[in-house]
Amino acid sequence: MAKDLKSRLSLDTVNEAIVDALIEGKGLGKKIRRLRLKRSMGLVELGREVGLSPSFLSQLENGRVIPTLRNLARIAMVFKKELSYFFADENETVFRITRAKNRIRLLMGEFLISDSMSVLVPDRHIVPCVADFLPGVADAAFHPQIFPGLELVYVIEGSLTLSTADKTELLQAEDSAWIDGNTTRLYRCHEDKPARALIVTFALQS
Repeated sequence: MAKDLKSRLSLDTVNEAIVDALIEGKGLGKKIRRLRLKRSMGLVELGREVGLSPSFLSQLENGRVIPTLRNLARIAMVFKKELSYFFADENETVFRITRAKNRIRLLMGEFLISDSMSVLVPDRHIVPCVADFLPGVADAAFHPQIFPGLELVYVIEGSLTLSTADKTELLQAEDSAWIDGNTTRLYRCHEDKPARALIVTFALQS
């Protein structure tokens, strides 16, 4: 009887040493330090952002303490990361697929349908989508949001005109353009024909 109880305890009881090893293996502190240094942010500044002391953050980065889920979520929000970022294996191979039938299509006005593919990219600083530009609306144009970063446009079908305050360029099928996200710009169909383009925004981390 006592032997059976001891056996069950050995099977059912969580081994704290194994738990600590699993958490340490995720390198939470190293990932936090990497994000902080990439932003050229000091421990004091990060501490103000998340409401934690610089000394605690230093211990956290050096693996001497383990953060609570709430504190880790605060840090993730500062760096615009999903919470899962901290638990992903460093050597994990990225291979994600999204089926066309499962993607969400958003109608923006009467002339643009946005087919978001953000589910493929957990990094919120990279936002890809496929946009269908529809003709038939007089003077209709898509005015992208102004943001610090870059925008890549690749025309899949049809042709688009890309206009800024200084110039207007015609982008035909398989043409592409890089443009500063801080530039006031607009896209519209060319010659009343529909067009489709891949648009990827790369926001700078601030």
